[in-house]
Amino acid sequence: MPKPIAYQALPPAVDGITYAYGPDSHPHPDVPRGTITEVVLGDSARYPGTSRRVWIHAPSSLDPTIGAPVMVFNDGWWYLDPDASVKAGIVLDNLTHQGTIPPMVSVFVDPGLLAPPAPPKNRNREYDAFDDVYAGFLSEEVLRLVAEHWRLTEDPRLRGICGGSSGGNAAFTAAWCRPDLFGRAICFNSSFAQMPGGNPYPRLIHEHGAPPMRVFLHAAHRDIGWNEPTDNWLAENLSVAAALARSGADFRFVLGDGGHSPSHGGTLLPDALRWLWNGETR
Repeated sequence: MPKPIAYQALPPAVDGITYAYGPDSHPHPDVPRGTITEVVLGDSARYPGTSRRVWIHAPSSLDPTIGAPVMVFNDGWWYLDPDASVKAGIVLDNLTHQGTIPPMVSVFVDPGLLAPPAPPKNRNREYDAFDDVYAGFLSEEVLRLVAEHWRLTEDPRLRGICGGSSGGNAAFTAAWCRPDLFGRAICFNSSFAQMPGGNPYPRLIHEHGAPPMRVFLHAAHRDIGWNEPTDNWLAENLSVAAALARSGADFRFVLGDGGHSPSHGGTLLPDALRWLWNGETR
């Protein structure tokens, strides 16, 4: 029997849409809270002159004797902050308690900051580039630092990465360029349109076939330039989704309303994580 879906009215097609959170994005008194450890990466071999903060979230049920699954979140504190739009720590605690995702170490990585007189944020250089530098940085510098606190799996099928906007570019690129490191990706409102040299993925997927990753892709109907012939952020996400569909990739695509906003991605995170891990227990 087909599963019935409750009726929901179609939102108006305007930029100013705000989505309401579901129950998994709110704290519950019966759900144990995970521990959060903050560390500072004072310099970087891959991105010299940058420093950044990293937060490690570990659920109370994590077994420290085995290599844990890993989920990396770009734009670290912005995703972890319980008062911001995504509330990932709350979501992770709830889903782990339900048993719908495995107990995992989640790593929230801020973009690098540069010392004056350089422009302070290194975010676009790190996130928009089409190369394996950021994935290598996560593996060789960030996860190596995290491994001083928790045992981590090296199985890429049990390693995921999540991000939005340019952070969505970084998530897709990390899994595309380094399938030996990341086998799962969540990409909210990816800004493929602003990658230097243009969006490479529709062509690459057409030429090389399905990527070796499970990917949750999200776009917004009124994203930047949504009805323009060039620099159309909606169209670039649609092109990636179409290429994935034609390739037979393991993917799910969700189109929301509104503009370039974290609102829909934030409310989708529980379902995105459930789908991404698809009943994995460890």
